[in-house]
Amino acid sequence: MVVGGAIAALILVSIIALVFVNPSGAKAGDTVAVYYTGTLDDGTQFDSNIGRDPLVFVIGQGRVVPGMEEAVIGMTPGSTKTVTVPVEKAYGPYRDDLVHVMDRSLLPSDVDLVPGNYYQIRRSDGAVATVKILNVTESTVTLDENHELVGRDLTFTITLSEIAR
Repeated sequence: MVVGGAIAALILVSIIALVFVNPSGAKAGDTVAVYYTGTLDDGTQFDSNIGRDPLVFVIGQGRVVPGMEEAVIGMTPGSTKTVTVPVEKAYGPYRDDLVHVMDRSLLPSDVDLVPGNYYQIRRSDGAVATVKILNVTESTVTLDENHELVGRDLTFTITLSEIAR
């Protein structure tokens, strides 16, 4: 009897250890909260939420670049990792089809459009898009809807703060 009770106690302790000491990592469908710093190949920091609120997203919903979602899978709360996300799993390659020439009269006349600057515009479908002005003439404006980090590998240092299931 004592041996059977001891074995049952060991099994119970093992189950408790697995559940509480070794929690499973983040997986698709989990809501996660992360702190991150993003840098370019040359070390230039392009974004960070350190010292601010965590970035909260559901793994698999596509709210962040695919490479960041994939990096978080398997992480446990409190763990940190650094990953380099290739172009294909970041903002993708540059797309010529996202460059448009518009009639200047379709944009507000009181806005000084400066080539190289970014602006937010409302598209015909009602969505807001961030665009870079490539060229301005008296009659036309050339807009680029590619993300400013398109065509670049990105490095993220990610700390998983929390998993909500």
